Amino acid sequence: MSHLRLRDVLAVLEQTFPVDSAQSWDRVGLVTGDPDQPVRRIHAAVDPTLAVIEEARDAGADMLVTHHPLLLRGVHSVATTSAKGAAITSLVVGDVALYVAHTNADVAEPGVNTALARACGLTETEPLSIEEGRPMGRVGDLDAPVSLADFATRLAGALPSAPAGIRVAGPADGQVCRVALLGGAGDGLLDAAAAAGADVYVTSDLRHHPVLEAREEAAAQGGTPFVVDAGHWATESLWLQEMLDRLGESLAAAGHDVMGLESHVSTICTDPWSFTVGARPDQGDPQ
Repeated sequence: MSHLRLRDVLAVLEQTFPVDSAQSWDRVGLVTGDPDQPVRRIHAAVDPTLAVIEEARDAGADMLVTHHPLLLRGVHSVATTSAKGAAITSLVVGDVALYVAHTNADVAEPGVNTALARACGLTETEPLSIEEGRPMGRVGDLDAPVSLADFATRLAGALPSAPAGIRVAGPADGQVCRVALLGGAGDGLLDAAAAAGADVYVTSDLRHHPVLEAREEAAAQGGTPFVVDAGHWATESLWLQEMLDRLGESLAAAGHDVMGLESHVSTICTDPWSFTVGARPDQGDPQ
């Protein structure tokens, strides 16, 4: 058995979530860290926020694996006068390696979207769309039809709770069997969900006009697909524990000593919303 180093963990992560499977605009891979540093504890989170980084440092983590990039767009300074600069400084000073698996984790099997598919009650799925030659989202059928209200309630029970909850567009008694989904922001695939014959599309970060137009278009097609905005953080967080479990198994299979390796999923909800007020009872689809 060999002593576990960051380069050993990177080798498994890059085999599991190949960098070249990420979308062209994405920024994935190692952000901070020395490939030769030892790894004894790995922390995982959706977002590399300052609070998450502090949580990882307090837990004694040597490595933080996040879904969202810290440096997706170019920066010209990492001074602590900015949040990104403070995050980089905290990682470096704390000797915490940061690794990002974003759209390359979205397209992986298992990955972000297969984890969300299971939460939706799907056992067999196929790609919802192909983007840059890679499968994006999933679509599949439930074992039996359920009402839209029951589907949304079951999904809420399978997802981690977030302050904003789940928003639903469609009649509570509408029937759902075919489900399309995309973890994270997904109003760009509203048309793909309709083309796939989905009864409901589960995603997040849905904007007013695209959803309103999609629901009006659906009215001429029997009213589907209905739309569920389940929250960005919630729809992408289910993958984290699965990723850590798979990482440990792959490291052990490669001959590394993982007996002393600890891993932990962040307990911090990085959904940016704190609370909601004034939600009204179900009024059905807008007329």
